[in-house]
Amino acid sequence: MISSLRGRVLTAAGSSVVIEVGGVGFHVNATPALALASREGDEITVHTSLIVREDALTLFGFATRDELDVFELLIGVTGVGPKSALGVLSALSPEQVAAAVQADDDTAFRKVSGIGPKTAKLITVSLAGKLVAPRSTPSAPVPIARGGAAENVLAALTGLGWSERVAAEAVEETVAEASDADAASVPALLRLTLARLGPAQQAGRAR
Repeated sequence: MISSLRGRVLTAAGSSVVIEVGGVGFHVNATPALALASREGDEITVHTSLIVREDALTLFGFATRDELDVFELLIGVTGVGPKSALGVLSALSPEQVAAAVQADDDTAFRKVSGIGPKTAKLITVSLAGKLVAPRSTPSAPVPIARGGAAENVLAALTGLGWSERVAAEAVEETVAEASDADAASVPALLRLTLARLGPAQQAGRAR
């Protein structure tokens, strides 16, 4: 089982990333946020799930362990395949998935391509008690950007190596200046935040 990969980004586009590890290029299916944040030549670490089928071995990769854990719970639900589970995590953060399940609200899942009303309801029923929505902690030292797109962008940036404080501040500043449409779009918000952080700035220097 391949549980994680760390290596150099060869290519990144759409919803996939090719990561070179020990001279071997691994094709990893990823959320659009992770693919957009992965720059050719950079070294990244992704948490992965290897899906084994009779005719294929497919890797799915995530910026955080929480995303991977939710992905593996989702594919355990009847009617939810790996691509649909990836679609859920492309639209919702792990915290939002947990909140929807805890509230028995399947509305968010019905908006994901490939998931119908029955499957959406089955997700909330099957995952009940397996996910806990986080409680707000006003005393937290790090400013956390709120909202679906902001949380996904924050997860992508921290997964790529930026410190949580630097990433959160950059996301919050970008949201404050962006249009409503850009603030609600993961790819647009991530692109604007990366521009704010600076194309030449290395994640290790941002800590």
